[in-house]
Amino acid sequence: MSDKKESIQMSLFDYFLDDKQFSLKEATSYVKEEKKLDVNNASIRARIYEGIDRGIFKRLARGVYQVVSQIGKDISKCLLINGDGRDLSFLKDSSIDGIVTDHPYALGKSLKGGNRKFADYELFRYTEKDFKEKARVLKEGAFDVEFLPEENADNFEYLYKVKKMAIANGFQYYAKVSWIKGTFVSNTGRKQHNCEDVLFLTKGKPRALKPNAKKNKQVALDAKFDIKGLDAKQIFNLLVRNNLPVSYMTGTAGMLPKAFDVQPPAKKERVHQAEKPVKLLKQIIKFISKPYETLLDQFAGSGNLGIACSQLKRNSIMVEKDKATFNVMKDHVSSLIEGSKVEQVI
Repeated sequence: MSDKKESIQMSLFDYFLDDKQFSLKEATSYVKEEKKLDVNNASIRARIYEGIDRGIFKRLARGVYQVVSQIGKDISKCLLINGDGRDLSFLKDSSIDGIVTDHPYALGKSLKGGNRKFADYELFRYTEKDFKEKARVLKEGAFDVEFLPEENADNFEYLYKVKKMAIANGFQYYAKVSWIKGTFVSNTGRKQHNCEDVLFLTKGKPRALKPNAKKNKQVALDAKFDIKGLDAKQIFNLLVRNNLPVSYMTGTAGMLPKAFDVQPPAKKERVHQAEKPVKLLKQIIKFISKPYETLLDQFAGSGNLGIACSQLKRNSIMVEKDKATFNVMKDHVSSLIEGSKVEQVI
């Protein structure tokens, strides 16, 4: 099969993976308008029928299809890997739907308070190679979400460099949202003692995750539904419940908040010094992914991203380099996720 034919099929496969169904009209619009492939309608229809023969699509009715791999899909997996998260050679190109991670940054004063040190683990600073690898494994339009410290005199140059390295390697700056840590107080040499930054980057143009309120409303009206008084989310859910096609626009699944206001885990409950709360991670996951997609945490620490993914029916790959930390993470994750869903690679 030619590269263009393969591109059309796999683009449709990825885009409509979690939809109940898709129409020939939607497929044509996506290939021509979103992917901007120079092909005729007959070619798109032919690729769909070839996909049916290959077993990746199923015909539901005239001009209506479904991605086969999502039929009967009812379980998500969490893969735990004891390895170096900066070496992603075990992952195929364009195989990951999103990254959510907190790299153990070496930033001197930002990790110290008085005579105390707040990072008893290996530290480093990102290089361009890190972002080249992230871009390689991510699918086009996927989000890379990076936890970073709030800016101060000690770290602002490095934080600026992180953004420049990302952009130089195919990423676009999408947004930055503060994580306000509730009543938590820290004196790690920072001016703002209870917040971190959550940086949203995308590999190229952001993928389409935001429901298209205008198009979805029209579908509901065409189906003769009484939608008076319903908001955009309610109309979207109405279409999903009735197996009607829904449309999306580029961007996160909803408008990002001004700030994430989530209390971090209490010190006595943490399994890692830099542990992120499951509640916060679930909020982020909902913004950047769909059910049964695969998210990666390169520096997993507590493994809480895997727990959050499991609760939201996402697959996850958790990589942790330190052997002792990995063993703690393994026990922590296994205790909170059904055993059959957790796999280990040591």
